[in-house]
Amino acid sequence: MKFYDKISPIFKNLTNCHKRETMEAKAIKTERYLSTQDIQKHLQNVEYIIMAAPAPEHFKDTPIHFTIFLNTADPIPQDIQKAILEKFRDEHKIGEPAELMSQLMPVGFAISNAQDTPMPMLLVKPEDQRTIPHVPMHVMDFLADSDEFYEAKEKNLTGWSYSYE
Repeated sequence: MKFYDKISPIFKNLTNCHKRETMEAKAIKTERYLSTQDIQKHLQNVEYIIMAAPAPEHFKDTPIHFTIFLNTADPIPQDIQKAILEKFRDEHKIGEPAELMSQLMPVGFAISNAQDTPMPMLLVKPEDQRTIPHVPMHVMDFLADSDEFYEAKEKNLTGWSYSYE
């Protein structure tokens, strides 16, 4: 079954069954990265991961940088991508997105003793893609505003939540 065929069950419990990590916006010390095999094992029951971080200061109208990591390497049609984004926006009271990128991307996972769950990392730089183990995931990356993510907006903290099947 393709990922987007499971949309209804995924979004029934969008805000349930997740665990949140909150860390300061300063660089998070990475002690190691999960291997590709460990990433695949780690993601077995994960539906998605949502991450919120402070946006650069000059984006006053969109102060939060959101990244949604969908646990699929399947291509997702544009209309389904739009429906997924709208569902996240409705459930999390997220404003109109700016600078939206939605596509398959390499994602690595960093481990630190300061966190309970691995931190997902969108790997944009070619050198990171060559040196950090990763898997393809459909990623929605954008700037927006939301009062639901006070920690990122007001306290300059970065956090992520895993949603499990």
